[in-house]
Amino acid sequence: MKNRTITALLIIFTTYCGISQDFQGNATYESKTQVNMDFGNRQMPEDRKKEIMERMKKANERTYELAFNATESIYEEVEKLDQPGNDRGGRGGRFGAMGGAGGDLYKNIKDEKYLVKNDLFGKIFLIEDNLEKLDWKLESDTKQIGNYTAFKATAVKTVKRPNMRAIFRRRGENNKEEEENKEEEFTEKEVSIVAWYTPEIPINQGPSGYWGLPGLILAVSDDVTTIVCSKITMNPKDKIEIKAPSKGKKVTQAEYDEISREKMKEMRENFQNRRGGPGGRGGGRL
Repeated sequence: MKNRTITALLIIFTTYCGISQDFQGNATYESKTQVNMDFGNRQMPEDRKKEIMERMKKANERTYELAFNATESIYEEVEKLDQPGNDRGGRGGRFGAMGGAGGDLYKNIKDEKYLVKNDLFGKIFLIEDNLEKLDWKLESDTKQIGNYTAFKATAVKTVKRPNMRAIFRRRGENNKEEEENKEEEFTEKEVSIVAWYTPEIPINQGPSGYWGLPGLILAVSDDVTTIVCSKITMNPKDKIEIKAPSKGKKVTQAEYDEISREKMKEMRENFQNRRGGPGGRGGGRL
């Protein structure tokens, strides 16, 4: 196992050093996320729950394209005709556990930076931050993905997950007990990441925020999401233009996350007030 890994790394290193700056390609990825929703104590007809689950499932089956060269990449969602209202989002600006970006995700491996341009309720933000480095463990397992031989790698990653019980909880009277016992709407947990990369395409790029392996990542999965490459075009006839986003208010990821949380909290409170909920003026529905 160790000898095979070292040999593969030597091959990659030798090849990678000779890559031309004109080296480029496109990779198409299919992303699927499992939906496990807990509606808590909220009373809801079963057909309504089923409808919500089906819509969530469909929304979490997406197609992305990764355009890459020797040092840069752009990861963007492919718009579907049956989803005209697709907002390309759902992650609050973070390419999160694995899912899609709120905007096109630009990665610069040389500088170890990423950029995402996001529209948050009509205001444009440019999120710029350092790429997360995972402590990849290279394994000896291999498998065929399309025309490429892929090697296995594993890592552990801390992710934020939405707490559906808290998000969908029915709010009662605005009392001290509820405030003390309310659950966080997002929770952190450690998850195992399994990736499959191919030394035959010697760049350390990959889908979503993943990178850092000696070869293009063709497949990657965590506890809820699986992303698999379905098509690769190397050195296409028409040159690929990879441009980093440049417009918007510059913020770090942490700053954007806080702005997003505050905005969502404000919207939720306004919605409750309009419905005559806790703190509302109406005290009841008209």
